[in-house]
Amino acid sequence: MDIAKLITGVNSGDEKSLARAISLVENDTDGAREILEQLAPNDVPVIGVTGPPGAGKSTLINALVKHLADDGKKVGVLCIDPTSPFNYGSLLADRLRMGEHFNKKGVFIRSLATRGSLGGLSAKTLEITDVMRSSGFDVVIVETVGVGQSEVEIAGLADTTILVLVPEAGDEIQALKSGVMEIGDLFVVNKSDREGADRFVKNIEATIHQRPASDWTPKVVKAVATKGTGVTEILREAQAHYASISNEKRPYLLAEKAFQLIQHRKMAYLDKTELQAQISAELLREDFNFYAFVNTLIHK
Repeated sequence: MDIAKLITGVNSGDEKSLARAISLVENDTDGAREILEQLAPNDVPVIGVTGPPGAGKSTLINALVKHLADDGKKVGVLCIDPTSPFNYGSLLADRLRMGEHFNKKGVFIRSLATRGSLGGLSAKTLEITDVMRSSGFDVVIVETVGVGQSEVEIAGLADTTILVLVPEAGDEIQALKSGVMEIGDLFVVNKSDREGADRFVKNIEATIHQRPASDWTPKVVKAVATKGTGVTEILREAQAHYASISNEKRPYLLAEKAFQLIQHRKMAYLDKTELQAQISAELLREDFNFYAFVNTLIHK
């Protein structure tokens, strides 16, 4: 394969080249490292959309993409899906969730399987996001699985993190406060036409005021994604946040990305099936010590 030609295609915005490059990087096949080292990601805002299952993240992204596309913007979307236990493929299909945009000009949608990764992100999400940032998009949106507090690693990937909640989640605020609530740069109360929405907004605002002082105070936006309500304000606030990111914060974001990439690379040699077989063999030894066994792997 001509990697140089493929890179040229990605840089020119060719979707077939982009799809091929993403596949190479996702599967870590020949040419993947070369692609990552030679592509030059543009200064494109990356918006992370996260929140509990059922909050309407996909519906909201649909509305955001429609608004951006109608405005002439080129949009890239990464949907991070749970992994199928049978074929390690993505369990939810982008064609089903965002079918109305799949063949729309200027919109590129790709699903990635978590493949057992914690935190709601595929181990390759960081790299693939940068590949997409090299392909002439005006904005890249990343939707995560919605697994709860461990999903805080989205903060190391996205320039702006949108946390989507629904009024019914009022009782969950206390549980979320110590984790996911701390990473939101923008809070969206979706399905805000339901009872209790105004009270829920006030609860979120009260929680935000308890966060440490910073250059940016997160906003709370009411939305009804199915009707497109609130979409304009969400995009306006996301743009305002991106513009507010200081030069001091960028090294932090890159350090988070570097830490995650190094962590994934260091653990790449581990295979759970092989690990289980090794432990099964070790258990036959009378002097087996679990921590000594783990320590040999750490220093391998």
